[in-house]
Amino acid sequence: MQVYRYLTGKDDVDFCARVTQALNDGYQLYGSPTMTFNGTDVIVGQAIIKQVADQAAIPQGLQDAINAQKKAKP
Repeated sequence: MQVYRYLTGKDDVDFCARVTQALNDGYQLYGSPTMTFNGTDVIVGQAIIKQVADQAAIPQGLQDAINAQKKAKP
């Protein structure tokens, strides 16, 4: 199973640290980064994915959202 995350934030060293930590946790970059300007700061985003062996490795908040989506389907 693949886990998807989309990291966003102000273009600064803290954002770079979050992406670096995710890469060190086994995530891989997915697609090109995005960038926009909110009138004050440059905001960047990067999609990341990770292969997990089973659902126990999926973060609880994401598991809850996946289960809610399954329940919402007719």
